Amino acid sequence: MGVEDKIPSGIALTTLEAVAGQMLHRSMWPATFGLACCAIEMMASGGPDFDIARYGMERFSATPRQADLMIVAGRCSQKFAPVVRQVWDQMPEPKWCIAMGVCASSGGMFNNYAIVQGVDHIVPVDVYLPGCPPRPQMLFNAILTLHDYVKKSPQGVNREEAARAAERAAMEATPLQLQKGLLA
Repeated sequence: MGVEDKIPSGIALTTLEAVAGQMLHRSMWPATFGLACCAIEMMASGGPDFDIARYGMERFSATPRQADLMIVAGRCSQKFAPVVRQVWDQMPEPKWCIAMGVCASSGGMFNNYAIVQGVDHIVPVDVYLPGCPPRPQMLFNAILTLHDYVKKSPQGVNREEAARAAERAAMEATPLQLQKGLLA
């Protein structure tokens, strides 16, 4: 005989973390952070043809202090990397990141010293969105993937600990250029 048998019918049992996850995934405010051609597709997703508002994101934030989702759309130069990190640090917890496009995910066709070979060397990325440039429908799929991740991820103190561990692991990872056999 469990707890369910002692409680009258019609009462739902859940955890506070599950309720918080439901609320968080339905109220994300992305930061406007377009760096290159992928930003055009990101802007198109907010237009009437695609309507990002149906995912609860009708308000793109122009300030990092009011955003909890960073969509890095396009290539990031080495000079601009400190700015990306500064914006990330100014965002309140909990926060998430989508790397939109092949350039943001891995440097793309720009395999040179001037372009960061993946923004995961700067900020922890939750969802990678491939494509050159990815269509707004692909961005919506990445957003739905992030929604599932947020619903299932730990919240509160557990989230902070998991986020710190993930960021520490990403910063300690060996860059692709230094891995054996890639520059041969």
